[in-house]
Amino acid sequence: MRHDYRENLKLALDTLRTHKLRSFLTIVGVVIGVMIIIVVSGLLAGFNTTVTEAITGYGADTAFISKFEQGFRTGRLTEEERKRKDLTLEEGQALEDAPDVKAVAISIFPDNETSSVRYKDQEVTALDFRGTFPAFAEVYANADLKEGRFLSDGDNEHKREVTVIGESVAKALFPNVDPIGKMVIANGHEFEVIGVFELPKGGFGMNNEDRRVVIPYYTFRKLYPNTTFHGYRIEAYPKRLDAAVDEARVILRRARKVPYDKLDDFSIQTSQQAIESFYAVLAGVALAMLVLSSIGLMIGGVGVMNIMLVSVTERTREIGVRKAIGARRGDITWQFLFEAMTLTGIGGVMGIVLGWLVTIGLGAALDWRAVVPIWAVIVGFTVSVGIGLVFGVWPALKAARLDPVVALRYE
Repeated sequence: MRHDYRENLKLALDTLRTHKLRSFLTIVGVVIGVMIIIVVSGLLAGFNTTVTEAITGYGADTAFISKFEQGFRTGRLTEEERKRKDLTLEEGQALEDAPDVKAVAISIFPDNETSSVRYKDQEVTALDFRGTFPAFAEVYANADLKEGRFLSDGDNEHKREVTVIGESVAKALFPNVDPIGKMVIANGHEFEVIGVFELPKGGFGMNNEDRRVVIPYYTFRKLYPNTTFHGYRIEAYPKRLDAAVDEARVILRRARKVPYDKLDDFSIQTSQQAIESFYAVLAGVALAMLVLSSIGLMIGGVGVMNIMLVSVTERTREIGVRKAIGARRGDITWQFLFEAMTLTGIGGVMGIVLGWLVTIGLGAALDWRAVVPIWAVIVGFTVSVGIGLVFGVWPALKAARLDPVVALRYE
C-alpha cells in the first residue's frame, strides 16, 4: 500500500512537471485564498496581542468613566450623548467614598483643541494633554517614570507650572539633552519638565508612542478656566472591580440626579469590557477574511476540477493501458486524487510562503506587530489539500469508470 502511494505521488509530480504553466494557472485561486488566510490571521493575531496589552496596560482592576459611550465605534455622537452634562470634579471626588474603590484618578482635558508642545525649534502635536492629581500615578499601571518625579500635592495646591511628559515627546524635543529642568511651551504656556514617563507596552504605529503631557489639575483650571471636560479612572481593590463599578454607578446617578427609570448619562468601561468590544470588531474582520478566502479557494477548486477533467480526457489511453495490465479502479481513483491534492497542496505551500512574506512586509511598513500563527499555517495547508480532495473526486471517479477496451481504442 505504501509503495502504491509513493508511485501515485511520483506520477502526480511527473504530470505537474510536464504541464508547469497550466498547473500554475490552475492553482492561482488556491494560492490567493491561502495567502489571504495567512495575511489576515497574521495581522489580526498581532493586532489582538497589541491591543490587549495596550488595554490591560491601564490596569487589570480599573475602569474608565466618561461622559460619552466608549468602545470601538465609527459613528457620530447620538443626540442624547450631546445633551449630557459634563462630569465634574465634585462627582469624581465623591467616588472616593465607595467602599470598594481604592483610588480615583480625575483628569481634565482641553475642549476640542489640538494640543502641541514646543522646545526651541522642535515641536510635537496631537498630544494627550491633561490636568490631573497625584493619584494618576497610582491608578494607571502605565504611568511608570523613566526619570524625574511625578506631580505632587504641593504642585497641585500651589498651581505650579510643571509637567511630566511621555518618552516619545522627550525623544522628539530633547534628542541629545536631559529634559529634566528644561522649560517647554505647551498650548502657549510655559512649563518646567519634572519627569518623563516610560514608554508603555503595546500599541502600534502612532499608538506605539507616548504623547502624554500631564500637568497639575489646578494649574490646568487656572490656565483654562472655562474647560469642564472631565474623565475618571477608578482603581478597585483586588477582585472587587465589579462591586466598585456598581458603587460608582450608584454614586454618579445620585449626584447627577438621574431618574430611576432612565439610563445612565455617563459610561463606565472596564479593561475586560474594552477587550470584549474589540473582539466583536475582530470577529467581523475574521468573517470578511473567511468570505474572501472562500471565494478564492472556490475558484481554485473549480479550476482544479476542470483541469483534471481535461487531464482524464488527454490520458484516456494511458488509463486503458494501466487497467489492461491489472490496475484496479481504486488505483486509478487514487492516482488522480493524489494528482489533484498534490496540485492544490503545492498551491497551499506557495500561498503560505507568499502570505508570510506579505505579512512581514506589511507589519514592517505599518510598524505593526505581525506574527503568523502556527494554526493558520496548518489550516491553510489542510484546506488547500482538502480542496484538491473534494474537487478531484469527480474527475477521479470518471477516470476509474472508463472501460479499458474503449479507453485503449481512444484516439
